[in-house]
Amino acid sequence: KGEDIVHWFIGEPKKYDPTFKGPIYNRGCTDIVCCILFIICILGYVAVGILAWSQGDPRKVIYPTDSRGQFCGQAGTPLETKPLLFYFNIMKCASPMVLLEFQCPTTQMCVEKCPDKFMTLLKAYANKEDFKYYKNFCKEGLEGLTVTQILSSGLCPAMLTPSKPFTRRCFPALGQKKGGEITVGNNSKFDDGEGNIRDAKDLVAGVKNATVVIEARQVAMKIFEDYTQSWYWIIINAFTLNYKALDQHRVSYVATKVCLCIFHCSMEYVSLKSEAGSNVTLKDLGFQTDFSVYLHIRQTWLAFIIILAIVEVIIILLLIFLRNRILIAIALIKEASRAIGYVMSALFYPLFTFALLSIVIAYWAVTAVFLSTSNQPIYKVFNETACDHSRKICEPAVSPAECPDSKCLFAFYGGETVYHKYLIGLQFYNVFLFFWCANFVTALGQMTLAGAFASYYWALVKPDDMPAFPIFSSLGRSLRYHTGSLAFGSLILSIIQIIRVLLEYIDHKLQGTQNKCTKFLLCCLKCCFWCLEKFIKFINRNAYIMVAIYGKNFCTSAKDAFFLLMRNMIRVAVLDKVTDFLLFLGKLLIVGLVGIFAFFFFSGRVKAFENTAPNLHYYWVPILTVVVGSYLIAHGFFSVYAMCVDTLFLCFLEDLERNDGSAERPYLMSDRLLRVLNKKNKPEPAE
Repeated sequence: KGEDIVHWFIGEPKKYDPTFKGPIYNRGCTDIVCCILFIICILGYVAVGILAWSQGDPRKVIYPTDSRGQFCGQAGTPLETKPLLFYFNIMKCASPMVLLEFQCPTTQMCVEKCPDKFMTLLKAYANKEDFKYYKNFCKEGLEGLTVTQILSSGLCPAMLTPSKPFTRRCFPALGQKKGGEITVGNNSKFDDGEGNIRDAKDLVAGVKNATVVIEARQVAMKIFEDYTQSWYWIIINAFTLNYKALDQHRVSYVATKVCLCIFHCSMEYVSLKSEAGSNVTLKDLGFQTDFSVYLHIRQTWLAFIIILAIVEVIIILLLIFLRNRILIAIALIKEASRAIGYVMSALFYPLFTFALLSIVIAYWAVTAVFLSTSNQPIYKVFNETACDHSRKICEPAVSPAECPDSKCLFAFYGGETVYHKYLIGLQFYNVFLFFWCANFVTALGQMTLAGAFASYYWALVKPDDMPAFPIFSSLGRSLRYHTGSLAFGSLILSIIQIIRVLLEYIDHKLQGTQNKCTKFLLCCLKCCFWCLEKFIKFINRNAYIMVAIYGKNFCTSAKDAFFLLMRNMIRVAVLDKVTDFLLFLGKLLIVGLVGIFAFFFFSGRVKAFENTAPNLHYYWVPILTVVVGSYLIAHGFFSVYAMCVDTLFLCFLEDLERNDGSAERPYLMSDRLLRVLNKKNKPEPAE
């Protein structure tokens, strides 16, 4: 019974199959129902796009519109002299609802120019000239109202921040000077215009936030200055990191370097003993933008000693107890480098994935724009006396003759047709299909690479027993036979991702509530679904590898992969962490070198680049762009390497279970892996 329970958890080991020679070519279609469902959903997605394109008006995105649906700066209207759009609270634009509605959920109005100074309503109200300036960014009807009444009615923003026009919209400008001090009453409350009751002291917090932004920019500049002082040390240390050197002796070398660092920190800790002020605690010192201050505190060096000692103990324990596993992981990584050498076209496959993802993102974005601009400004009759036309739809330039005191005013931004009633559902469908298609493209790349690298591993004679074009062969098999399996796995992941989006939306809507139980429950749900998403991605990745090799359906492949990994839990854990760390070092090396070169080029710190580098207002903008771009490129190419390692690892585990090294059942792993495992293939007996 005990053995049955164990087999129920980890499954039966693979048995020798003399007919198995790698990825099976004679296979059938899998998960046909899900394939049909995916095709139907794609056709529906196209229909939604056509409907949105026929109803939408992209001018509302290109040309800004206020909260009443009026175009800013439109000729022949009262807004002709107000071409810019001002947001009362631009932080609301970070709401998850922007994905669904493509509208910023805050009051928006057309202005002549963006605010150029920091100011709060409390401060401006006390000064006649300041309040006159502040009115340019408020609605009408402020006369005779107090600050609390103005804020509760949503007639003015709580504060103004220096802004710059971009695409005819006012966005906060970084690096501006902050305003003066603000004092508020102990019990001052106001409505922020979004239906949330706020404490007036939040305005003081806003000023502090502006101060943090300014200080953060100063910190960033100091960090860049540190690079200029230590660039040669960074390059020297960066070039010492290479995959070939990461063997058992290199790990020992890292342990030795950590010991030297502990010794250096100990010397610094002892040398500060006699200096005045060095015994101040980090808690008393607080946050300082000048990080060099912390190096004059003994507690800082004590913290370094403790952290490095923990790292040293972990490294030593790893060397003692996991030595063989680490050697297997390193040998497998070297084998992955050899596999990529045989399948060089795999390095260019991320470009194909990038192109497909670009199409998916572009289609989603265009459809979202047209859907969000499908709404029309609705005007209704508002009257002071009884009228039969009260609250009925009307034309803005015409008022009912039966109601002389009535006005035709803007009511809301939407529509009352069947299309407009179900518009939120179409927006939700657009987001869901975006997740599904994006995950499908990613899954297609994983299965294609897995099939190509599996054909390398199981080839008895390399490269003679491999397909002429491994990537194209694997891509053809994936699309022809396993579109349903790809759609099934990506559908499960998409459902979890859309649930996470809905949880973020609910959390955003409940921000004003004080129910701690509700907040705790939402926090737990978001954490659980985040973990579930990570787990499903791990299962899907390994399931696609098994589908690429055996051609079985998604559920069977996921079960086989899970059981195979459960039977080798320690090897899985060690390999996963070692490969993740090595890939992180590779990305860090590329991004670091490119970033350092970009910094010296665009900042003009090197005389050779003074006449070549362009004149820029903020040279950190192209630097960040280059760094982010280099990371994305490195991530794309290293994802190929990671997929190769995962595929070879599953093949390696199956090789150990299927074969025993005899002449009838020889191991197909490389000689390097055989040496690490102390195994060898027995020669065929002489005739």
